[in-house]
Amino acid sequence: MPPIDRPDQAVRLDRPVRPDRSDRSTARAEHSLLAELQPVVEDNLHRHLGVAREWFPHEYIPWDEGRTFDGPLGGEPWTRAEATLPEVARTSLVVNLLTEDNLPGYHFAVAEFGKDGAWGHWVDRWTAEEARHGAALRDYLLVTRAVDPRALERARMAHMSAGYDRPDGFSALHAIAYAAFQELATRISHRNTGQASTDPVCDALLARIAADENLHMVFYRNLVEAAFELAPDTTMEVVRDVVVGFEMPGSTIRDFGRKSAEIAIAGIYDLRLHHDSVVMPILRKLRVFERGGLGPAGDAAREELAAFLARLDGKATSFTARREGIRAARARREAAA
Repeated sequence: MPPIDRPDQAVRLDRPVRPDRSDRSTARAEHSLLAELQPVVEDNLHRHLGVAREWFPHEYIPWDEGRTFDGPLGGEPWTRAEATLPEVARTSLVVNLLTEDNLPGYHFAVAEFGKDGAWGHWVDRWTAEEARHGAALRDYLLVTRAVDPRALERARMAHMSAGYDRPDGFSALHAIAYAAFQELATRISHRNTGQASTDPVCDALLARIAADENLHMVFYRNLVEAAFELAPDTTMEVVRDVVVGFEMPGSTIRDFGRKSAEIAIAGIYDLRLHHDSVVMPILRKLRVFERGGLGPAGDAAREELAAFLARLDGKATSFTARREGIRAARARREAAA
């Protein structure tokens, strides 16, 4: 399948060179900016805690469907016939779960910028909420026997053993901006996976998780908006870096290219959704193309961003057209079988 059918690759074009974080002046500037953002972090932490709704994962799991698996407890072995969800929904659920499972790596990457003050409180709260998502998804998959439990555990071990490394040159502001786009992308992926599952229980669970992800997106997006007021040129360069170099955190999952292609063909998450429902809404909210007061570096970064978005839009249109051909060919094969 052409590389453009992979949403993770399709948005990795002309990646700019990011600043060297080992440079002491750059490190000092990043630390200073994060310190200046602390009051905004505190305000948004209070806002988040005020609007976040308490929920309990166990209330979303159909426990009466559960049965003991084979092994030390002598239960029933899993069989493929028990995997009643559509295959692409199962694939997307596993990808989403493995991404959530790798939370310790993401926590370390974000906490590395410091655990003082409101930022430290937010990192811990965000980690707790994300951990709840992974626990709920795993419970659902195992209780409903939707996937091979041994294959799932092996995939988890392989993915988490590989760890997570923040991309070279990612500053604290890069991490914040990336999280804004990634949380919205994850929300859409969860929501569409639930709908593709055709299971009302799964749909309700993923809708609940998606609601959390949306609140996380708002938190990080608000910080980027505040950063534009403090350091407009730097923030514009960071937004350019993140949008141009964006890839989902699960891109290191084994066979991610094939899995993401199937997810894209199903319309769960594809280039068109990425452009129209993730990138552009955040850029509009941030008023990226209306802002004044930029210097030469900020103006250049905005021009690069605009050029990239035009290419991304064209590739999204091309992919959508090719997808219709792929779907039609599959329908003909199924009819002939």
